[in-house]
Amino acid sequence: MTKPDIETRADIDRLLARFYELAIHDAEIGHHFVELDLEHHLPIIGDFWEKVLFNNPVYFNNPLVVHQKLHLISPLLPQHFLRWVEIFSGVVDGMFAGETADLARSRAAMIANSLDQRLNSGYEIARG
Repeated sequence: MTKPDIETRADIDRLLARFYELAIHDAEIGHHFVELDLEHHLPIIGDFWEKVLFNNPVYFNNPLVVHQKLHLISPLLPQHFLRWVEIFSGVVDGMFAGETADLARSRAAMIANSLDQRLNSGYEIARG
């Protein structure tokens, strides 16, 4: 059976719910999510991905500012961004296939790389 592509906000919401189910319990990055209020966060991050993937003008925050605050509490290291991309891409691959799924994986790597560079003067994260 062929997997569907990411086509709707509901698809994004399912993707993010699954991602956070895994990321929160991940040995390497789970500690970054200890204080996360998912009920509050999921609609915001859903808006972010809806803007990224569908170009809908629904997200108006600055993700760098949010991550700078998190970085001060517990450093977001290059390996954390690598792991985030690995989990995110794995969830995308497990649920979806197609042009928008490819875009989601590519943008996740670009976003992680950008945040890492801004926070850590990091290095390039492989785009898969």
